[in-house]
Amino acid sequence: MAEQAQFEELARQLSAVGAVKRDMARVMPPDCPSGSAAVLLLLDRHGAMRMSKLAELLAVDMSVTSRHVAHVADRGWIERSPDPADRRSRILHLTQPGRDRLEDLSRRTTELLADRLGDWSDDEVVQLIRLMTRLRASFGDCRATASARVPHPAPGTAQTTRTPA
Repeated sequence: MAEQAQFEELARQLSAVGAVKRDMARVMPPDCPSGSAAVLLLLDRHGAMRMSKLAELLAVDMSVTSRHVAHVADRGWIERSPDPADRRSRILHLTQPGRDRLEDLSRRTTELLADRLGDWSDDEVVQLIRLMTRLRASFGDCRATASARVPHPAPGTAQTTRTPA
């Protein structure tokens, strides 16, 4: 097991990850904040779903999910249609403009990562992916173990290669 000093340094490094996330957010278009990007990414990964399932996957309450959904729906990136099993509920679907926006987000994120990590070897990138996936799993993110094959973007970003989470 690691020593106390190592855990303290790890805590400092993890807090510095916020700077990486902020840098990634800067390349995102102003009309697509991180919550909206997360909605698009989850609908792309998991397919059509109810708002309650989306809120669960986002790990936020329904009021926050509702605001994110309204934002992307107003832009035509998703559609809300009646749930055939319960007409009071709505099923959220990604539209082609939503897929197009997601591809743009993916391109932006991929370009930034390629630029910033251009001097890293393939093995170093693979090791980072493996260790971040393991870290997420250690903190109870069950999606991490199911998606260990490819890196997933930070919340609010997307990438071209997707796997179910």
